[in-house]
Order: sequence, then structure tokens, then C-alpha cells
Amino acid sequence: MEQRISLITLGVADLDRSRRFYEDGLGWTKGNPEPDVAFYQLTNGLVLALWGRDDLAGDARVADTGATFSGITIAFNTRTHDEVDQVLAEVEAAGGTILKPAAEQDWGGYSGYFADPDGHPWEVAFNPFWPIDESGRVRLSDAG
Repeated sequence: MEQRISLITLGVADLDRSRRFYEDGLGWTKGNPEPDVAFYQLTNGLVLALWGRDDLAGDARVADTGATFSGITIAFNTRTHDEVDQVLAEVEAAGGTILKPAAEQDWGGYSGYFADPDGHPWEVAFNPFWPIDESGRVRLSDAG
């Protein structure tokens, strides 16, 4: 597994309120057309996502009791479909816990989740619409 982070997702209580903060308040530009999630291309090659907190917890298959889920997930995007399975196997062999086995996703990619030893959820995902350059920088396909 390369030493990098591709995406940080914030589970938010009110997506419209959060979008107003980032877009109207901070001047950030949303880089995707879907209304139920917002992706922002950051200048360092990372992507910040805003998604409903309940949806995020459900996708990661973690209980959102307030004490067990911080409302944040980290993602490692892979360059290939098969690399998702390889990374999840490596994580499990290293002592990580598989929260959600890799599977084909409705949005067109392939992903699964693991938790590190302290319970922090990570998504490992192949997104065929987001190219990754040699240095590991993710590029939203719709973000010029």
C-alpha cells in the first residue's frame, strides 16, 4: 500500500448548510454533478468530500453512536480494480479489521472498508472516473 491519502470524507448533518459554508463562504468549487455528495478538488491532489453522516456511517458499516464514529473516513484510491483486494488483504494481514468486503458499487467503482487498530475507518476504492498520476495525486474527472 502506497503511503498516501486520496480522499477525506466528512459526514455532515446538513449537506446544504455545509455546501454553503465551503462554496459561498470559502469560495471552493464543487467538482461533481451529483446532488447528494460534494467533492472538492484540493490543490495538493487530495479530494475533500461532504456526505450525509448517516449515509457515511452506513457505507462504512460502522455504528454511529457518537462515541464509536467520528464522522470522518479516509480513503486510499487504487489505480486498478484488483489492487483494492490486494490492499485489503495486506491490511488484514497487518492486523486491520475488514468492516466491509470489497464489492462493486452503484456509482461505478469497486470498494471496501477497513478499520485500523484504533477503529479509524478507511475506504479502499477503485474509481474509474478519477485518474491517479504517478505521484499519487487524484484528479476529479469534472474538475478542469
